[in-house]
Amino acid sequence: MQALIKKVKSGERVSYDEALALYDLDLFTLGELASSIRERMWQRKSFFNINRHINPTNICKDICKFCAFSASRKNPNPYTMSHDEILSIVEHSYHNGAKEVHIVSAHNPDAGLEWYMDIFSKIKKAFPDIHVKALTAAEINFLATEYNHSFDEIIDMMIESGVDSMPGGGAEIFDEEVRDKICKGKVSSDEWLEIHSLWHKRGRKSNATMLFGHIEDRSHRIDHMLRLRDIQDKTGGFNTFIPLVYQRENNFLNVKKFLSSNEILKTMAISRIVLDNIPHLKAYWVTSTINLALVAQEFGADDLDGTIERESINSAAGAASAHGMELNNFISLIKNSGFIPVERDSLYNELKVYE
Repeated sequence: MQALIKKVKSGERVSYDEALALYDLDLFTLGELASSIRERMWQRKSFFNINRHINPTNICKDICKFCAFSASRKNPNPYTMSHDEILSIVEHSYHNGAKEVHIVSAHNPDAGLEWYMDIFSKIKKAFPDIHVKALTAAEINFLATEYNHSFDEIIDMMIESGVDSMPGGGAEIFDEEVRDKICKGKVSSDEWLEIHSLWHKRGRKSNATMLFGHIEDRSHRIDHMLRLRDIQDKTGGFNTFIPLVYQRENNFLNVKKFLSSNEILKTMAISRIVLDNIPHLKAYWVTSTINLALVAQEFGADDLDGTIERESINSAAGAASAHGMELNNFISLIKNSGFIPVERDSLYNELKVYE
């Protein structure tokens, strides 16, 4: 293991077998390795943005076993927002200082393609300087399939309608055997990667996620990271990698054994080491809890997402994110953990440093 530690310290790229072997290191050694990379890249800065999550509908064509958000027996309250409702939310958030709206929802076959696209145009017309992050690769795949369009055509519609960047949702775990068990019928791993590559080819940025802590194992996580690393070598379009911790409540996956904080932090640290070409690593406090996200800053994470204001997808499965995070509290928590809060925009331009 000393040879592997030396290799990581020298900045050399690790292989699949070496990445998997990193899990055998003790937590503090891994943390030291990942933290040194983080500090070399971003010093003690911890990035966040002032954003609002909007989830316009929970009516979904797909049935993912890990999902507690879509309307089902576990969540028997279907809804679809009107455009006026969505615009009212954006207006409220904009006047509260939000720089970004993050719009992700279910795959609603009853809403219509125009319902999806027109709202982006309306937001941009009313608030031209707000950043619209919208439509996961899973949603794009759904829209292309449902309305007989190519991925390229849907992406061009998005850009024309005012979408600025793509979120990373829908990646889950790329291993197809695992996908077959947890989200059969949803966008495939190859399709997810293709959609993001097409987005990047237009000079646009996106995020990448990995849902872990369910039925996958460590080898699946490493495979997932390496596929992202390969795409990033070709396109350079991913802003950040976001390891999402599986939420256990109100879904059909029936996972009995949940990850320890040790395993979550190890996965964070290994992500920072393996993904040497993705600039940022996000400890998404919504799924990890704010306390563990703050600790993850010492294990390679340099971004905590944002204030969020309201969130429905993960909170439906038990995450404590329904009402977001108050800005001053967020800043104080970062400072008290020994890091420097840096407000950023959606593309990681620094807006304000809270010394």
